[in-house]
Amino acid sequence: MDDPLYQRLSPSTGASLVTPWADEAKAASSQYGYTTDLGTPFKASSSASSGLSAIHRLWNPTTIDFTDVVAGSSAFTKARSAGYVDQGVRYYALANAVSGRTQPINSYVKSGKHRLATATTGKTLEASGWKLDAVAFYVPAAPAASTPAPTPTPVPTTPAPPAVSEGTTASNGSAGSLAVGSASYPAPSNAIYVSTNGNDGNSGSVSSPVRTINRGLAIAPTGGTVVVRGGVYRESVTISKQVTLQNYSKEAVWLDGSTPVSGWVADGTTWRKDGWTTRFDHSPTYTQGAKDSTVPYWQFVNPNTYPMAAHPDQVFVNGSPLQQVKSKSLVKDGTFYLDEGTSKLYIGSNPSGKTVEASTTVKALSIRGANSVVRGIGVRRYSPSVFHIASVTIEQPGVQLENVVIADSATTGLSVQREKVKLNQVTVTGSGMLGIHGRFADNLTMTKVLSTKNNDEHFNLAPVSGGAKFGASRGITVVNSSFSGNYGHGFWEDVSVYNSVFRQSDFSDNTGTGLFLEISAKVVVGDSTFARNQEFGIKVNNTSNVKIWNNTFVGNGRPLNIVQDTRRNTNRYDQAVDPRISWPDPEMPWTLGPVTVRNNVIANPTTAANCLVCVEDYSATKTAEQMGVTFNGNVYGRATSKPTWLAIWSRGKVNPNPYVFTTLAAFKSTTGQEARGREYVGTNIVDGNLKLTSAVKSVEASVAEALPSDVATAIGRTAGSRTLGRW
Repeated sequence: MDDPLYQRLSPSTGASLVTPWADEAKAASSQYGYTTDLGTPFKASSSASSGLSAIHRLWNPTTIDFTDVVAGSSAFTKARSAGYVDQGVRYYALANAVSGRTQPINSYVKSGKHRLATATTGKTLEASGWKLDAVAFYVPAAPAASTPAPTPTPVPTTPAPPAVSEGTTASNGSAGSLAVGSASYPAPSNAIYVSTNGNDGNSGSVSSPVRTINRGLAIAPTGGTVVVRGGVYRESVTISKQVTLQNYSKEAVWLDGSTPVSGWVADGTTWRKDGWTTRFDHSPTYTQGAKDSTVPYWQFVNPNTYPMAAHPDQVFVNGSPLQQVKSKSLVKDGTFYLDEGTSKLYIGSNPSGKTVEASTTVKALSIRGANSVVRGIGVRRYSPSVFHIASVTIEQPGVQLENVVIADSATTGLSVQREKVKLNQVTVTGSGMLGIHGRFADNLTMTKVLSTKNNDEHFNLAPVSGGAKFGASRGITVVNSSFSGNYGHGFWEDVSVYNSVFRQSDFSDNTGTGLFLEISAKVVVGDSTFARNQEFGIKVNNTSNVKIWNNTFVGNGRPLNIVQDTRRNTNRYDQAVDPRISWPDPEMPWTLGPVTVRNNVIANPTTAANCLVCVEDYSATKTAEQMGVTFNGNVYGRATSKPTWLAIWSRGKVNPNPYVFTTLAAFKSTTGQEARGREYVGTNIVDGNLKLTSAVKSVEASVAEALPSDVATAIGRTAGSRTLGRW
């Protein structure tokens, strides 16, 4: 029993979570408030073995409490009777003591919360009101005092990062749509015209426009063009044949899912609208009518902190959204409450002299005509439920969006569900859960896309939220885009995404990770910026054939978190397998490596980080070298002596505790990595614009490796060039 168990504590309740998985410990901080890191206070076994008993974790969704017990024990039965849900085996330990060789792990209780602790720690707990409930299980006795190899805590907590002395963001200012009403496109002579002053009985000519976009689409020929005059169109639009839908030159066109609301009456400190009968389905998952999971990391909504996240109701006062609350007593300025039983809508902001609008429509635009084009259009205030997928759905191949803004969707803004789609200068912002969703989005090109300020309803970071999440897709290219400022991950590839390129893009200021590559394969990341992400700059998790060249990392949690866990592509019916690809798929093993890291600038992580280079195998099977992880030609900067460790480096089966190196010199001499790399401590290596300082620039040619032709082609730079960080 030599596998470390990570323990996280909720400072508000004192309850704790114990897990053998470092990534779960990390997520417990961001999703469930277990923000106090208690390290690895004891060890157990992650696999079954003779003489060991299975330790099950049980979860009480009502009290938000975990307890770990021996399978089949009286404690197990007691917990189930008290409403705890069995989450299955988490690790293995001894049910009984072995004289002189084990120590008890006790379960302590206070105010209905459980906490595991050794007897030594338990004395402190008892002094603060905790009571010993029972011995939960036994683990190896603590060794005699010595100087053991340090065991790093794999994942830090994620407080908001402090200001970074090296400057502000490297945001890609060119990303995103033109302002609605700024785009100009030529119109063919046979175009169909739509105007708010038109009539659906008209011919659709420029002098006799129709009134609704749907009517314009209906009478347009296949391959035709529908031109929409400026105004607000409160309708749900379906494109069912190939067509171009565009704004009239320099006129602002909005598809709007809300309706003006008047007739407010004062009601104490609130204002009330009677007879509000609009209802939306608030199913919190992708299955209509299904309850939310109570299993951590599969639960969409935190019922304690943001219980209304999945409710699609929306109210806007002078264009600004109000936050929905769960009872009238909670209504205050900036919030609203819908009493569905009485059909009364309450707001806390005085509507006098203001425009109040509330969402009444689920979908904005369903694109079911292959090779259609939508450009120069704004979409706002639609209220899809989670299972509706998005306000705008691309359901046929070859579709193009250009200069399109999608704002204030109740859950997800845009979904790409077919191949050969092109997104050019598209802005997605203010989505309640996720900016952009994608599945089966093969050969997708995203150019100058801006996805920002999404998940503003604060869904849990997992299973889905943030700027963009794609699964089961092949051939994604992201260029000159920005996935920044989201509550969650910036861009998340998960469940068998193959062959992606990210270049000249910005992944910054996200509360999660800038770019998360999970159980996928073949990725090139180059010439991009990762700044001030609270978790990681890039996380590579069970993803193979990854090349990370010429990026700039400043002010993140761990800048590069490169990890392997126990998942493998060994079950053809696993939901993460792309069902379109023949199985087994040798190109998609869900294993880490090879990962090539070259010519990057890695500087000044936050105090939440404990390393600059972080390579770990949580399954304790392979060394970093065996996984094919290599570093060279990178430059490292620590303005202070923190973090203490420059590198954490997996030793696989040799030792479950990875190497930790405090200096680049030690990292080089032990591993043979970074023959050309440089380290700077006590000085900044980039300026306020994230450009190299003169001291670092002067050694650029001797530190950087020559850019290989395959990477040069992928990221659009000159082969053989020697550059540090982004261009």
